[in-house]
Amino acid sequence: MMADIFSASFITGLIGATLRMSTPIILATLGEIITERAGVLNLGIEGIMLFGAASGFLATLATGNLWFGILMAALSGVLLALLMSFLAVNLGLSQHVAGLGITIFASGLAMFIYRKAVGSPVVPPTVHPFSPLAIPFLSDIPFIGESFFKQYFLTYITWALIPLVSIFLFRTRFGLRIRTMGQNPFAADTVGVNVNRTRTICLAIGGALFGVAGAFLTLAHQNMFLIDVVGGRGWIAIAMTIFGNWNPLMGSLGGLMFGFLDALQLRLQSVGIHLPIHVFLMIPYLMTIVALVGVSRKATVPAGLLKPYRREEKGG
Repeated sequence: MMADIFSASFITGLIGATLRMSTPIILATLGEIITERAGVLNLGIEGIMLFGAASGFLATLATGNLWFGILMAALSGVLLALLMSFLAVNLGLSQHVAGLGITIFASGLAMFIYRKAVGSPVVPPTVHPFSPLAIPFLSDIPFIGESFFKQYFLTYITWALIPLVSIFLFRTRFGLRIRTMGQNPFAADTVGVNVNRTRTICLAIGGALFGVAGAFLTLAHQNMFLIDVVGGRGWIAIAMTIFGNWNPLMGSLGGLMFGFLDALQLRLQSVGIHLPIHVFLMIPYLMTIVALVGVSRKATVPAGLLKPYRREEKGG
């Protein structure tokens, strides 16, 4: 058994599975970082991911086009994020309450639409999911080629987004506006930033990423929609945002850690380690809590987070 764990095939498979399992977590984490950097905590992430998973799956089921499914998932995420913006940004309602309301609403709506579309069949309908894309020459490199260069196209996009989001937030003028707004929206307003509009844009970007993250689970990771397909990954993304101290690189590292633990528990089951299945399923979530507790005290929370902006209160 131990020989199987340390075999080249086990390690290669574990690395490849880690990259795949971490993909939706990293996508959602990047979206949440952009949103929270703008001063809005979006607790609707879990529901938006589930709705994205459902809308992407149903669009693909109807058309047979996987990329159309991804587009519909992104658009559904944007629409729900705009609803969150209306409640938390325009009306200034509690971000906690608005976000939880979005999660409950989106989760229920996802199941309602799914049931209306497919009914309650004994065997859930399936689609032909994305296939891994082998990069020529690189995928033939011994050991690492199989792990790193035979992945889903969405996984490649996700890893490309990590440095791009980091550059966007820390090396562009618009990113500076977002960070300033997240720290002090009154100061951002003073230099001409439309705070509410910019927060809405950030929410929309985050919502699109949430929707695609959910669709990845039904169009790549699996080939069907189930009510528990997201499995708490939205909450994990919020935890990874804090773990990474609102930095895309560190937050993605946390997402990679979760993906590794999730992949590891699946691989350990496959080599015949006999433990109750719930113990295996608990491992990544338990280790996430431990890691989060270890860094949360040192986290530098954006000062403007959770605070609605009212221009008439400036200087009040």
